[in-house]
Amino acid sequence: MALLSIVLPAYNEEQNIGNTASVLSALLAENAIEYELIFISDGSRDGTYEEIVKVARENPRVKGAEFSRNFGKEAGIFAGLELTGGDAVIVMDCDLQHPPSVIPEMWRLWQEGAEVVEGIKTARGRESLGHKLSAGLFYKIMSCLIKMDMNASSDFKLLDRKVVDVLLALPERNTFFRALSFWAGFRTEAVHYEVQERQFGESKWSFLSLMRYAISNATSFSTLPLQLVTVMGLVSILFSVVLAAQTLVRFLMGTSVEGFTTVILLILIIGGFLMLSLGIIGHYIARIYEEVKGRPKYIISKVTDNVKGEIIGAWRKGK
Repeated sequence: MALLSIVLPAYNEEQNIGNTASVLSALLAENAIEYELIFISDGSRDGTYEEIVKVARENPRVKGAEFSRNFGKEAGIFAGLELTGGDAVIVMDCDLQHPPSVIPEMWRLWQEGAEVVEGIKTARGRESLGHKLSAGLFYKIMSCLIKMDMNASSDFKLLDRKVVDVLLALPERNTFFRALSFWAGFRTEAVHYEVQERQFGESKWSFLSLMRYAISNATSFSTLPLQLVTVMGLVSILFSVVLAAQTLVRFLMGTSVEGFTTVILLILIIGGFLMLSLGIIGHYIARIYEEVKGRPKYIISKVTDNVKGEIIGAWRKGK
């Protein structure tokens, strides 16, 4: 019988672990789907991992691991993928804002031959104005940079085992799961859902964290920001040529104005472009530096008793 693995990254989600495990277990049992739940505590500072251990003792189909510190959601997703053994894998939020009710439909589409089943948002649910604006800006930036519609996409998706193996084989350290699963290709179907309300806790994403996430993912997946440096250079040159022509014409006509206003404006504009360009280039150099060092994406410090293998350093399945 085919096995479905569900990966659930969690950061300070102590209140949600038990409820999430209970809801998913009941749904999957009702639909006669063989399953395992993989919780990854991303260096949580509350009792998230302790709750995972508690639930795992009550239900052997629940497994879990804890990072040595907070490595971020991307690391949590890939650690979960590494720990799975299912024929198909679903990645979803631990707070159940990704509705479990669409999982049977995802499973059906996979059984019919789909290798990737994308969860497409039709509504974002009730959110504060600030969060909607920051999320909207994040998705617009990412859509422009990676050439795919990020407004409706999400991390909520089902992947066939062959797709999971492809993603895990990628050598890069700075990963963007949502875009990489799109980049990998394979036969793709979609299901639509509305974002549900949290039962416990609050969103861990702020405007600043979303912007950092956007910049990190943009530079790890797209070279467009580097191309913008060339565009800014061309704009600066064009502006300088136009201003030089205007200054020369006024000088020949005897109407040139004395002073340093033009010089100051040129210095400020060109200097601003240069500093921004250096910042973009520096960010990519930092990414190269991180990749060259070859440090692991994450470090697992603890695993539940039903997870076998080494836990010193990054997880390496099969040891």
